[in-house]
Amino acid sequence: MVRAELSKLLGLPTAWIGLALGLIAAPALVLVNTPGMRQAIESGEVTDLGYENLGIGLLGALILGVVAVSSEYTSTGDDAPGAHQMTTTLLAMPRRSHLLLAKGAALSFVVAVQGALTASATVLLTQVMLPDHAPPFEPARVAAAVLYWTLLGLLAFAITLIFRNGIITLTVFIVNSSVVSVSYLLTKLTPWAAYLPDIVGAHMFLRTMPGETHIAPLTAGLVMTAWVAALLAAASYLFTRRPA
Repeated sequence: MVRAELSKLLGLPTAWIGLALGLIAAPALVLVNTPGMRQAIESGEVTDLGYENLGIGLLGALILGVVAVSSEYTSTGDDAPGAHQMTTTLLAMPRRSHLLLAKGAALSFVVAVQGALTASATVLLTQVMLPDHAPPFEPARVAAAVLYWTLLGLLAFAITLIFRNGIITLTVFIVNSSVVSVSYLLTKLTPWAAYLPDIVGAHMFLRTMPGETHIAPLTAGLVMTAWVAALLAAASYLFTRRPA
């Protein structure tokens, strides 16, 4: 079942957009921002050098999490607008809980591999471009970034499964992560907003975050995992009780 879901996910053109974006965006940002980073280093303004660029690559994980579900609910044709892939999937794998486990495992594997390659390449490229200032390669910190990517992919997976609409979910995620972060704005109103999933997860591998609330990496990981587990539980409950 996991192999089947993995093959299905990697057969989606939109998934490859997410893969390409996740793999290329962060290293490309290092190359583009190197002159600006040198100036920031001279003025003492740089923090988390080599890791702060990983944020843009998270869009790849979000896209993968969304399309893993939304592809199942896309209409199969104009002649049958009510028909979708999920009906066929459930005929082949009628145990819905097993289907969700297989989908989640396939998604986690793809996002984890993507995150490991991207995070390692980004940090190592930063060391090449700024050898005198880049921090040493820290496997534990890279692993934390990869875990954050994986949890975000599962978060997008769960929310898309709850609402059954990939366009709305993806739009909200993209706007919140690249245009204006509602979560970050909420931190201006209450420090508890720092524990929202997209904010708290970044504390797992970034040592300096905007705002006055500082969360230990282990605490951040536990809170992020709790968010994802709760949303996955809600998504699973709805999925097993709603018609296909």
